[in-house]
Amino acid sequence: MVRGFGVLVVLGVVLVGAAVFGLLYTAFATLTGVLLFGWLLLIGGVAGLVHAVLARRANYFWLGAAVGALNIAAGVVMICRPGAAAEGLTLFAALLFLSAGAFRLVGGLAVRGPQFGWTLLLGVLDLIIGILVLAQWPSDSLYTLGLFFSLALLFDGLGLISIGVGARRVIGMVGEARKVDEEERGQREEQKEQQQEQADVEPAPPVDVEKPSAP
Repeated sequence: MVRGFGVLVVLGVVLVGAAVFGLLYTAFATLTGVLLFGWLLLIGGVAGLVHAVLARRANYFWLGAAVGALNIAAGVVMICRPGAAAEGLTLFAALLFLSAGAFRLVGGLAVRGPQFGWTLLLGVLDLIIGILVLAQWPSDSLYTLGLFFSLALLFDGLGLISIGVGARRVIGMVGEARKVDEEERGQREEQKEQQQEQADVEPAPPVDVEKPSAP
C-alpha cells in the first residue's frame, strides 16, 4: 500500500514537471494539447464508426455513424491545422467561461443558498476570465490553451503529491500506534505472567492445628 502511494507521488512530480515546462513554453503546450486532442477524436471516431457498422442492424446505427464521422472530421482538422483549431477552442473556452459565470450569478441571486457568497465570487471570476480571453482572441490563442492545460496539470500534480505524502504519513502514524499498542500489550502479558509465577512460588500459610486438651 505504501508503494502505491509512492507511485502517486512520482506521478504528481511528473505532472508538476510537465506543468512547469508548459508554463515556460505555452505555445508548445497549446499545440501539443491540440494534437493530442485531435488524435483522441480521430481514434474515438474510428472506433465509434466501426462499432456502428458492426451493429448496423441496431436502431442507433445512423446516430453512431454520424457521431463517429464527425469525430473523425474534427480530429483530422485539428491534426492538419492545429493553429486554427487552437483559435476555435480558445473561443469556445471564452464562451464557456462567460456562460458559466452568467449562470452562476443568476442562479446564486435566484436561490441565495448557504454558499451564496462563494457562488457569486466564482461567477464573477468566470466572467472576468471569459472577458479577458475573449479580448485577446485570436492573437493569444497559442498561449491561452497552453496556460490552462499547464495550470490544470500543476494543480493535479500538487494534489497527487499531497495525497501520496499525507497517506504515507497517516500509514506511518497508524503503524507507530499499532507498534506502541503491541508493546503495551506485551508488557501487560509479562506482568501477568510474573504475578502468576509469584503466586505459584509463594508458600501456603501454615494451618493451626488445635491440640487435644488433657483430661
